Parts: sequence; C-alpha cells; structure tokens
Amino acid sequence: MSNGRTPELDVRLDGFDADEHTAVAFFHQIGVHASSLVPLAEHHTADSVHSYYVLYDRSATYDHPGVPQYIALHLQRDQGERTFRYEQAPLPLPAMAQSWLIHRGCPPDAIGLNPELGPPPADEATRALERRLAGDGDHYAMGYSYTRDDPDDRVTVVALRALAERTPSPFRVVVEEVDTDAWTHTLREGGFATVGEALQWCDDRLSGTAGPLPPVREAASLTRPASTPKASVPRPPGRSR
Repeated sequence: MSNGRTPELDVRLDGFDADEHTAVAFFHQIGVHASSLVPLAEHHTADSVHSYYVLYDRSATYDHPGVPQYIALHLQRDQGERTFRYEQAPLPLPAMAQSWLIHRGCPPDAIGLNPELGPPPADEATRALERRLAGDGDHYAMGYSYTRDDPDDRVTVVALRALAERTPSPFRVVVEEVDTDAWTHTLREGGFATVGEALQWCDDRLSGTAGPLPPVREAASLTRPASTPKASVPRPPGRSR
C-alpha cells in the first residue's frame, strides 16, 4: 500500500436499515472489520442508489494462508424506505473485483484503481491483461486461488475455466507477482488443456519448481456463450493449500 494517508471506507448507510438477516450478514462480512478495508476504487451513482467498491482487506493476511485479499462490494439503497441490500465477493485480484462490479452495472470507466495505492503495473502486458480480465471476467469461472504475501515471494495464482465451449485452452492460470524492491507488479496468463495441468502448475509455482507458463491457444477475447452455465474448476479431494 501507499506510504501516504490511507483512505477510509464510507459505506454511506447513515439512517438506513435492513432486515435482520441482511444486517447481521453485513456486520460480519463488512462492518466488523471495516477499519481494515481500504477502498482502492469506488463509484456512487448520481441518485445514491448504487455504490460500488474495490476493497483491499488488510486483515486477510491474518486469516487462513492463501485466502483472497480483495473484496468487491455492491450496495443498493431504497431511498424511500431507507433500507439497503448488498452483494459482496472475496476475489484474489483487483481486476477480477472490477469485473464483478462491472457486470453488476458499474460503468467500466468509473471504477479505476487509485494509482497511489498498491504497486503499479510493471509493463504494458500487465495493463492489457488487467483490462481484459476486467472486461471479459464473466467469460470465466474461478475454481482455485492462492495468495502468498511473503515479501521474498509475493505472488497470487488463480485457476480459471473458460465458459465458452470448444475453447482450445479451456483452463487458464493467471499469475500476479509483486517486485517489492521496484514496487511494481506483473500479471501473466497461461493456457492448459486440463484442470489437473492447471492446478499442478499452481502447486509447482508455489513450491518454486514451475516452468514457464504455456501460451494460451486462442484469440485474446472469448466469444460470450448464449447462456452462461455455472461452472467452476473442481478441486481434487484432499488438495492442500
């Protein structure tokens, strides 16, 4: 994170209420550790009905090893009834959080990350892949991720499954690596024919034995399927994190 003043999260819910189930869930998922949630990006509609946030969870490092460190949060307010509801999703990469929000109605150009927070992209390849993940993220289902925040090897690996049929590289691995000396990050993508190969590469990267990522055998942008099935990368029984 930046060495400057860290922005505070303001969910703009003063005077709003919710049903008991929503209120309790919101407290446990957001409210109880709001002081640890850093807004990297936020957008509020002019009528104040919708708010969209990309949040960095500073408390995640004290959770189970490997858990995602970002949260996408969408708030919806009923101004007449003074009530609210929300959706949230823990995600391993900021671009994936942006994608989640964009596909819930947030304008793509309104949820850019604060450049003063976090390490910037190291190169154009990283910027291009982040733009594509943010825009085409609903073309993939996430099945596995692991975030390591060791200063000597700060890395996140994510295994994805393409939802389009007959995709040459149906399984993807996206890898973010942070150079803590240069304070930049890179993002790269590889393509795999099977889920086993994708998950094995993730394990090898985390153990320091992975070879280069194999190239993705398809065009940069997938064709959206007519209907989007609920698909995920299955996790083999007993797989260690």
